[in-house]
Amino acid sequence: MKTSSNILLIYTGGTIGMIKDFETGALKAFNFDELLQNIPELKLLEHNIDTISFTKPIDSSNMKPDFWLQMADIIEEKYEDYDGFVVLHGSDTMSYSASALSFMFENLSKPVIFTGSQLPIGDLRTDAKENLITSIQIAGLQKNGKPVITEVGLYFEYKLYRGNRTTKINAEHFQAFASMNYAALVESGVHLAVNYSALWKPNRRRKMKLHRGLEDRIALVKIFPGINRSLLEHIFAKEDLRGIILETYGSGNAPTEEWFVELVKETISRGVLVVNVTQCIGGSVAMGQYETSTQLKKAGVISGKDITTEAAVAKVMYLLAKDLSPKVFKTIFETSLRGEIT
Repeated sequence: MKTSSNILLIYTGGTIGMIKDFETGALKAFNFDELLQNIPELKLLEHNIDTISFTKPIDSSNMKPDFWLQMADIIEEKYEDYDGFVVLHGSDTMSYSASALSFMFENLSKPVIFTGSQLPIGDLRTDAKENLITSIQIAGLQKNGKPVITEVGLYFEYKLYRGNRTTKINAEHFQAFASMNYAALVESGVHLAVNYSALWKPNRRRKMKLHRGLEDRIALVKIFPGINRSLLEHIFAKEDLRGIILETYGSGNAPTEEWFVELVKETISRGVLVVNVTQCIGGSVAMGQYETSTQLKKAGVISGKDITTEAAVAKVMYLLAKDLSPKVFKTIFETSLRGEIT
């Protein structure tokens, strides 16, 4: 049985690809073709590793759909040549990117593992080496000659999560990500412990398909006490707006003031799709549970259930590009496509 896998490492940018100039103390991006020289431990892995870098590495704060397409195009082009893919990415927007690629790839039957680090690869106390080495090992896991992971994952600090279930929760700790509503897929200890019951089961008879369309004419609005009426009216009235994601309180609650409810109703009647997600990092939207969400439900607001804000942004972009009727959009949004909702 084949034990070594062919892994493609895709470097997009981020702290993980930095190395310290020990004379000046400044951080600089290193050449990923020299990866083995910087991380000699990779020679101990049984897998064959190739690398490819974005021509100009980007800070993940500058992430946008164009770069998601760039990543997806590389994976699609190399899909038959490799058993797994590891994407090195800045941590700030990693959950958005992992979510976006999970929707863009339909019938994925190989792993696409996102990882990064809080400290540069050349730093003495770096988390980069462990994250990178274990991500490659996970991407290379095979059972009966087939990849064990067949979805977009995010690996950080000893845990592999489903990518579209993650949120960055800490800017300083090595444990930077959490998946509050879904169990880890793999835990790294002395051995790699795979949670087989949590894995996404692909339909291997179907061919992998890349959906390239993404609609970015959307708004993300966080509800807060005393939210300004005229500002909201201005945002909601934007002419070419296609979708709004409302980050509401608790289990999907929002103000019951007449102006707010009327504004939501009127916006939906114009054909703008409005999705309700919770501000809480764990738990689910349950519209109708309280009076403060019943009116949103009546107005035709779509329930995000227990989806993360990051996955909601990606899913709205993905589905709006399909030009579905509002009724079909609602049905599909409230259905799990890639394991993003329970």
